[in-house]
Amino acid sequence: MKTGKVKFFNVTKGFGFIKDDANNEEVFVHVTGLVDQIKQDDSVSYDLTEGKRGLNAVNVKKI
Repeated sequence: MKTGKVKFFNVTKGFGFIKDDANNEEVFVHVTGLVDQIKQDDSVSYDLTEGKRGLNAVNVKKI
């Protein structure tokens, strides 16, 4: 499981981005991939899966 910090999350539109702790890359996250509700600056753990436009964070949980 990877870890990171929520850089941005728009609750109304249901998506955002997580900045990975290991490599500082940004990963897309959609509301369908959330286990817990998240907001900007939350520390999270997540898995990666291949989406339509690249990697997506799934199983996103606050830590």
